[in-house]
Amino acid sequence: MSDRITIETLGQKGDGIAHEGGAAIFVPFTLPGETVTVSRDGARARLLSVETPSPERVPAPCPHFGVCGGCELQHMSEDAYRSFKRGTVTEAFRRAGLDAQVADLVPCAPASRRRAVFSALRIDNRVLFGFHEALSHRIVSIHTCLVVVPEIATRLAFLEKLAVALIDRKRELRMVVTHTAAGLDIAVSDAAKVDGRLRQRVLELALAPGIARLSVDGETIVEPQAPRLDVDGLGVSLPPGAFLQAVAQAERAMAEVALAHLAKAKRVADLFCGVGTFTLRLARRQAVHGVEFDTPALAALDAAHRGVPGLKPITTERRDLYRRPLTTRDLSRFDGVLFDPPRAGAEAQCRELARSTVKRVAAVSCNPTTLARDAAILVEGGYKLLSVTPIDQFLWSHHVEAVALFER
Repeated sequence: MSDRITIETLGQKGDGIAHEGGAAIFVPFTLPGETVTVSRDGARARLLSVETPSPERVPAPCPHFGVCGGCELQHMSEDAYRSFKRGTVTEAFRRAGLDAQVADLVPCAPASRRRAVFSALRIDNRVLFGFHEALSHRIVSIHTCLVVVPEIATRLAFLEKLAVALIDRKRELRMVVTHTAAGLDIAVSDAAKVDGRLRQRVLELALAPGIARLSVDGETIVEPQAPRLDVDGLGVSLPPGAFLQAVAQAERAMAEVALAHLAKAKRVADLFCGVGTFTLRLARRQAVHGVEFDTPALAALDAAHRGVPGLKPITTERRDLYRRPLTTRDLSRFDGVLFDPPRAGAEAQCRELARSTVKRVAAVSCNPTTLARDAAILVEGGYKLLSVTPIDQFLWSHHVEAVALFER
């Protein structure tokens, strides 16, 4: 049975929202003002047709749009898209009680994402390889992707062949593919046991041109070249499956905003520092203390800066900042702090910062809601929120990165 409804606004995840009998109905791939026909399933609905399209509706460029869950907003005009993403950040801060000066969205180009996570699942005698549908465990087989860099997009058939060889009969396989200066770094998890004939088959596949490393469930199977990233002209070896910013241009934009704010600081703490995306850049000017829980990431940072002339001193510390945030006493050594936590944010660390004497803080986040929560803690502790810069690192999705700057 179908219903005819009118979309009133967009939700935080980009779904169109209508109301019927006081209850909200969420409809993906719709825009405000549109009259649409939908199939209802509780509060969620599936779009069947658009009867009255919005002037902001445009043809989606990807043939998988509407099925693949990777992109949700390809049907929006460029102006509407940018306004929505900036508005997501503005609204998050408004809800946290903050009147933030939110800059224009820093754009993201297609074919720029250097990291992608694929899934594969055996169904009877066939294997599905691709991305999940939106809000579903079902996998959509894909033959193209307009978001990832060409080095990944042109190897989809090869990656699928590798997934078919490695897939376990009962588990969903996960494949993280990263484009590096040395070639593709492929980290597979939840695979079949690699021994005997399978190991030989996988070795033959992975020795193809353009493959830097293949690791399976933490074991490096083959590494013709060590995967390396360029961080501000410095080479960083990438541990298997290590976190890095998805788009290199977005990483540079974040760094430019944060480092300009911290330029006058003499000693900076880089919290949740990973492999040193910001640490190494900061060390061009300041002594830096990098704090991270992931041991391989810290080892990569240590190796990257060792012996490089001209860098200021870098020290590192392995520490779980969720359980043991730097205390006000720890923070007294620094006049600048940068933090870039996972989506959960840095609430415990911000409570310590709010009681500290640190002069300048730069916060980087992929979650505007937790960033705004953390910002409110800092403001309550005496910091002034200077600006928030939204950065589009997740093209055509509702996700948005942001950099917030604070001064005591």
